[in-house]
Amino acid sequence: MLDKVRNIGIMAHVDAGKTTTTERILYYSGTKHKVGDVDDGDTTTDFDPLERQKGITINSAAVSIDWKDRADNDIAINIIDTPGHVDFTAEVERSLRVLDGAVGVFCAKGGVEVQSETVWRQATKYKVPRLAYVNKLDRMGANFWSCVEQMKTKLHANPVVVTIPAGQDNALEGIIDLIEMKLITRDLNDKTHQKFFETDVPEKYLEEAQKRREQMLDGVSAASDEITELILEGKDVPVDLIRKALRKGTLDGTFTPVHCGSSKMFHGVQHLLDLVVDCLPSPIDRPPVDGLHPKTKDALVRKPDSKEPMSALAFKTVAETNGDLVYIRVYSGEMKPGESYTNTTNGKKERIARFYRMMGDKRIALEKASPGDIVAAMGLSETYTGNTLSDPDQPIALEAIQFPKPVVSQALSFSKTLDSGKVGEALNRLVRDDPTLKTHTDEETKDTIISGMGELHLEISIEKLKRAVGVPQEDTKLITLGKPRVAYRQCLARSVDFEYKFQKQTGGRGKFAVIVVKYTPLTPEQIAEKVAEIEELNDPKVKPDPNSVYFKNSITQGSIDKQYIPSVEEGLREGAKKGYKYPFPFVDLEFDLHFGKMHDVDSSQDAFYLCALEAFREAQERGGIELREPVMKVVVVSPKEYQGQISGNISSKRGLIEETSEDRGVAQVVAKVPLANLFGYTNDLRSATKGQASFSMEFSHYASVPVELADIPKPDAKK
Repeated sequence: MLDKVRNIGIMAHVDAGKTTTTERILYYSGTKHKVGDVDDGDTTTDFDPLERQKGITINSAAVSIDWKDRADNDIAINIIDTPGHVDFTAEVERSLRVLDGAVGVFCAKGGVEVQSETVWRQATKYKVPRLAYVNKLDRMGANFWSCVEQMKTKLHANPVVVTIPAGQDNALEGIIDLIEMKLITRDLNDKTHQKFFETDVPEKYLEEAQKRREQMLDGVSAASDEITELILEGKDVPVDLIRKALRKGTLDGTFTPVHCGSSKMFHGVQHLLDLVVDCLPSPIDRPPVDGLHPKTKDALVRKPDSKEPMSALAFKTVAETNGDLVYIRVYSGEMKPGESYTNTTNGKKERIARFYRMMGDKRIALEKASPGDIVAAMGLSETYTGNTLSDPDQPIALEAIQFPKPVVSQALSFSKTLDSGKVGEALNRLVRDDPTLKTHTDEETKDTIISGMGELHLEISIEKLKRAVGVPQEDTKLITLGKPRVAYRQCLARSVDFEYKFQKQTGGRGKFAVIVVKYTPLTPEQIAEKVAEIEELNDPKVKPDPNSVYFKNSITQGSIDKQYIPSVEEGLREGAKKGYKYPFPFVDLEFDLHFGKMHDVDSSQDAFYLCALEAFREAQERGGIELREPVMKVVVVSPKEYQGQISGNISSKRGLIEETSEDRGVAQVVAKVPLANLFGYTNDLRSATKGQASFSMEFSHYASVPVELADIPKPDAKK
C-alpha cells in the first residue's frame, strides 16, 4: 500500500548530526542491533573509506526501515542520508529531486548555518514538505529558541514547535511533547537505551509548556478552521485534531513542525520517527509527475499507480568493477528484472539485470520495483544521472535534474609512468557519476582542467581517482593538482545595435547573410521578469536559461525567412558559450534580432549561422567586456578575542562584512568574499586563531571585477 510508504531525506549543515541521527533511527527500528558511531568509523551510511577517514558524509546513501504508525500498521521508511558540506551539494540536489519529504537537522548550538540555508532552498525549489529537528541539545551553549528564531529570519520558514527541551546543556533531562503534554525521559541505567518514561509535565516545566502549547495551537490553526473555532470558544482541542492539522499544514507548506532532541544521547529519535509517519507525505500525497512525450513534446502525466505506464528517473550512478549501479525512483507502473525499457533521454533500449534495496553498502535483492520505490539497478549500460526510463510503448521524458555549475578549476597532471588510458577512463567515470565535476582540455596550454564546487570537492575527487588507478593516497607526485582557478563569467559592458554582413564567394554557390541584432546586457530585475514570464506560460517545454541568455525574434516584415531564424539563434548561442578574448561563457544577455537581408541563391542556414557567430564577435569589440567573478557567502565562528583579526583579514581579501555577532564568548562574522581570494583560507584562519576558528562558505552571486584583478590563466610559453 503506497500510503504506508515514506521516502525521506536527512539534510543539514556539516556536523549537525545527520549521520548520528540516521544511526539511531536504524537502531531503534531494529534494523541494526549495534549503534554505529561517526567517531568510530562504523556507521552504515558513511561506508566509503574516504568518508570514514575524514569523518564527513561525501556521498548520499540509502537505507530502509520499518516503523509502526499509531494504528500499529507497518510503515516502510526509505531514508537517504545526504552530505552536509557545501562542496557536495549535488548529492543533496539529486536526492531532493526524487524524495517525497525531508528532515532538516539543526545543531542547537550552531543554529541555522550556511549549508542549512542552501539545502532548505533546494527543498523549497522541489516543494518538498519537511520537518525541522533541533539536535545536540546536550551541548554546552545549546539554544533551542534561538535556532527556532533563525528558521524564521534565515530560512523564511513558519516553524510550529511541537516538542520543547526539558532542561538544556548538561542538564538535558528529556523532551516535552506539547501535543500530549507529556515529559519523555530515558532510563539512564538502561545500557540498551531502549527504556523510556512518559509522565505528566512536572511543575517546574508546566508554565513554560502551557505557554508553548498555546503557541503551537495558534500555529496549527492555520491549517484547521475547526481548531480556530475551538480556540475562540475556549474549548480543549482534541489530540487527533491537532495531528490531522499538523499533517495538512506540513503537506501544503503552511508551516514546518519543529521537534527537538539529542540523537547522540538517545533523546527524541523515536518521537522523530512518529512525526515522520504522522506529518510527511506518502507517494500518493504528492502531485502526479509531469513529463513530455519525447517526440511530440506533448505534456503527459503519470500517477503513482502500478497500472499506469512505467516511468522512472535515474538520479545517481556509481561506477563498479562489474558495471554501473544506477539508483532509480519509480514513479508509475512496475519494473522487473529481465524486461526492457526505453531511456527516453538518449533513445537507447535498456534491460535491467537485477534490482536491490540498499542498506548503506549492503544489498537486498528485489523481484520488482513499484511506484514510490527507490532502488538500485544493475545491467544499465547507457543510463546516467537525470535520465528517464519508460515504458517503450507509452514513452515519457521526465524533467531532468538541474545541477549548479562549477566555481573552481585546477590543472590536473599525472606522471607518464601511469597508464594514460586507465587514468582517462577513471576520470570519465568520476565525471559521469558526479554531475558537478567537469573536465576539459585547455586549448592554449593543453592542460587537463578539472572543475568542481570547491577545493575540498576537487581534493576528494583526486583521492577517488588515485584509488581507481591504484595510486597510494599518500603519494603526492604521480597525480597532482595545480593552482586553483576561478570560473569567471563575462557579459557585454553596454548595449550595442548594428548590422552585420557575411558574404563569401569561392566559386559556385556562395554564402550570404545579413542580420541586425541588438545585444543587451540584462539587469537582475530584467532577468527576474523574463523568468516570471516563462513560469507564467506554465509550458514544460519552455524553461529559464541557466545562464540567463535569451533570444528574441522581432522580425515582422519577413526580411529573413523563418527557416533561417533558428540558425541565427544557434550561432549567437554558440558564440556566447565562450568569448574570443576571454575563455569564459557569457551570462545575462539578450539577443534581439529585428532585421536582416537574404539572397535567393547564396543564403542558407549555414550562412546565417556563421553570420551570427561573427556578428557576436564584433559585438564584443563594440560593447566591451565586463568580467564577473564568483562571490561566496562566508561565515566564520571563533572565540570573540579573534573577531578583529578575522574582520581585518576578510577586508584585505576584498571582502565585505555584512554582519557580526557575539554570544557567550563566541563571535560570528558573516561576509561576502570573492572566491579568488579564498584559496588557502583554511590555513590563514588556522594561523590567525591558533586553530580555534572554523568557517563555511557557499556560492552567493557573480559580481563585476576589473580585468587587472582577475586571475586569468595565460598560455604556457613552453607549450
